[in-house]
Formats: sequence, structure tokens, C-alpha cells
Amino acid sequence: MRALLAFLPLLAIGAAPPAYRYQLDSSRSAIDAKVTVLGFVKKSAAFPRMSGGVVLSPGQLGSIDLEVAVDARMLSTKDRTVGEQLKSPEFLDVARHPTVSFSGQRMTMTGPSTAQVAGLLTARGTTRPAVLSVAFASPPSEVTGRDPVQIVAKTTIDRRQFGMNGYAGLVGKDVTITINARMVPN
Repeated sequence: MRALLAFLPLLAIGAAPPAYRYQLDSSRSAIDAKVTVLGFVKKSAAFPRMSGGVVLSPGQLGSIDLEVAVDARMLSTKDRTVGEQLKSPEFLDVARHPTVSFSGQRMTMTGPSTAQVAGLLTARGTTRPAVLSVAFASPPSEVTGRDPVQIVAKTTIDRRQFGMNGYAGLVGKDVTITINARMVPN
């Protein structure tokens, strides 16, 4: 019995740190995209329907499993005509590509509650590398798997790299995407 008790701490040393699964609370999360029109007017679109989740391990923050999927067909704008144009083949082409997604695989901590998450963004059937700048409401090293995780993440993409070439002379090429997400234990 003593030999078994002496061996148990050695097992704990080799044990992998716990990993906690969280699901996106879409009712308390929001994603929007902003672009400049005519060089100075900011236009935005909201994406109200999304799903996804994250697996975080406080002891191994370098690896992350983050998945977010957005139903682009449901995008909304203050101007109905602009919304329809964004859904058209010149931009998101939602009839053929109804989903925009991000898959994050690597996280680099830049502070106790800030990080860069590298992954792949897929829009309009095109996948490109992207990096999200993430601010956590609480340090991810302190997650317990019991409390929600709140983040704000931002990235800027060149819409032309995803085949969104409409109105090149009027609409800016850079699109800033902001994710305000609340994730709950799964």
C-alpha cells in the first residue's frame, strides 16, 4: 500500500493539465464588420446568428481549439440596400457560401489577459490565415471550467483576398471584424 501511495504523486506529475470546453452563448455575443466608404464614412454589418466554442487549458495556453461559424445570410445593416449588396456575389455571395468561419489553433499570450490567436478565416469559399487580437475579461490562466469566459477579439482583413471586389472605387479594402463573445461551460 505504501508503494502505491508513493507512486501516485509521480502519476500527477506526468498528467496533462485539464482542458475546459466552452460553447458560444449566441444570445449574449455579437459580431460586426466595419468598412470605410468614400474614404471617410464607416459602414457596419452585424452578424446575429453564430455558433462555436473553444477548448482552453490554463496550463497550456499556447494551443487552443477555437471554432466560430457565422450565418452570413442573416447579416443586417441599417440600410436594407447595403445589406442586400453585401449578400450578393460581389461581396459575401451568401447563396453559394452561407457561412463565414474562423478556426484558431495557436495562441500567443501578449499579457495576462491579452493574446494573439492565429488560425484560418474562411469567407466566400476562400480560406486565408488570420490573427485575432483577443482581450479576455479575466486571465485565461485562471479558467476553471465553471464560469463563463468573456472576450473581445478583433482582426482586419483585405476583402479582396476573399474575392470581395465590388465597388472597389467606393468601398475600402480593409474590413475590421470585432467579436464580442461570451462562452459558457459545456
